[in-house]
Amino acid sequence: MVAVTHIFTFEAAHRLEGYNGDCARLHGHTYRLEVTVKGPVKADGMVIDFSQLKALVEERIIQRIDHQYLNELFPFNPTCENLLLHFWRELEEALKILPHLTLKRLVLWESPFAYAEMEDDKG
Repeated sequence: MVAVTHIFTFEAAHRLEGYNGDCARLHGHTYRLEVTVKGPVKADGMVIDFSQLKALVEERIIQRIDHQYLNELFPFNPTCENLLLHFWRELEEALKILPHLTLKRLVLWESPFAYAEMEDDKG
């Protein structure tokens, strides 16, 4: 199995409800999302064409949230961790059309210094 990663950026605003600090106020981020999938190298020499992975992530996530107010989009508090969990579920569902692939790792950077990450623990 080989893992491949594509990196995305998007702009979004949010505020953290029930939080006592600066992030309780409306503010925005330039988010960075790293999407890693793994699978066998096929006869064409690729696990997945990067353009196919890019199109899938852009359709399922980026186009829906870029330049949006996240509190209006989701029924949950849009923390970095909650967004990451949501993205994981969305991408797992989207990858069902490509059964040779599994979602290996997601990293969501909220700033150049802070991120949340998830990794498939099945090996």
